[in-house]
Amino acid sequence: MSVLLEAKGCQMTFKGLQAVKNFSAVIEEGKVYGLIGTNGAGKTTVINMLSGVLTPTAGQIIYQGKDITGMQPDKVAQSGIVRTYQNLRLFGKMTALENVIIGVQMHSRYNFLEGVFHVGGFRKSEQYYKDKALEMMRRMGIEQYADAQAGSLPYGSQRRLEIARILAADPKLLLLDEPAAGMNPQESMDLAATIRKVQQDFGVTVLLIEHDMKVIMSLCEYIYVMASGEMIASGTPEEIRSDPQVVAAYLGRAV
Repeated sequence: MSVLLEAKGCQMTFKGLQAVKNFSAVIEEGKVYGLIGTNGAGKTTVINMLSGVLTPTAGQIIYQGKDITGMQPDKVAQSGIVRTYQNLRLFGKMTALENVIIGVQMHSRYNFLEGVFHVGGFRKSEQYYKDKALEMMRRMGIEQYADAQAGSLPYGSQRRLEIARILAADPKLLLLDEPAAGMNPQESMDLAATIRKVQQDFGVTVLLIEHDMKVIMSLCEYIYVMASGEMIASGTPEEIRSDPQVVAAYLGRAV
């Protein structure tokens, strides 16, 4: 497997407070990685740095052999790194299909004049966008909601819709920030199975933050563990389960 992304000694300081200290990780193509830790451990800050939302105050982010440290979020997304957020960021009054089409349009295929006059490549692209968006919704098991307002969907389906939208952008690396948040245990495990199938079918690489340890342990091939802004352990699920530092960080609860 070749290295897709590498974080080298990344740090993030806010007004003198060090939220992330010396975070380093290697993400290989085609694998599913987990990033776990207690609340306030710095996990979302790491995702924000990798996606360009935050620029590390120290360290480097190397993606496909290029230094992307400080690159604008839209450019990072166009390069193939796309992410979800802890809080849903859907366009609630638009249809579910229109939300996913936005993801497809990240790589627009028509030029400015074609768009203005709705001719040529624009018309072909409009059909392409719709077909691809519907396919992504089908993959996530929510195609029946295509014409429904996104904000009216059941919560679990909204989470799936968000993932369908970022899949439509042809990602190489999916950054999923608590995709199972708010779901019941069965919904969480169903989502984990869907993410695994998507990863296998599309060959994408996945890094996810998740508090549901059943999801993490069933889905991830390698796990990074943070506490108080620092990496305290990394390894396979079996290694993480038995790591004394991880057990201590989770207040003695086995993971």
